[in-house]
Amino acid sequence: MASKFHAVWNFLSHYKYLIVIVVGVLIVGVIDDNSFLKRIQYDTQISRLHDEIEHYEAISEENVRQLKELNSDPKAIEKIARERYFMKADDEDIFVFSEQ
Repeated sequence: MASKFHAVWNFLSHYKYLIVIVVGVLIVGVIDDNSFLKRIQYDTQISRLHDEIEHYEAISEENVRQLKELNSDPKAIEKIARERYFMKADDEDIFVFSEQ
């Protein structure tokens, strides 16, 4: 039993710096909350969120443009009422075609 302990102790004392470096790299690279793997995950999440921000900004710009158009042009309100809500004037007929 003492010889096994002595052999393990010799191995650990002979490679102590290598063991500390390997354990340190594992902790910093994989296990820690600020590891390289987490950093890569955070970077991909940040890029995905930037894409979402651009998408919603484009939608917001389109909505602002439509709102300005609705406030300035009374024909725009009529156009939206006809296209989206199938409203009509008294002397018109509406035909809705479906592809089904």
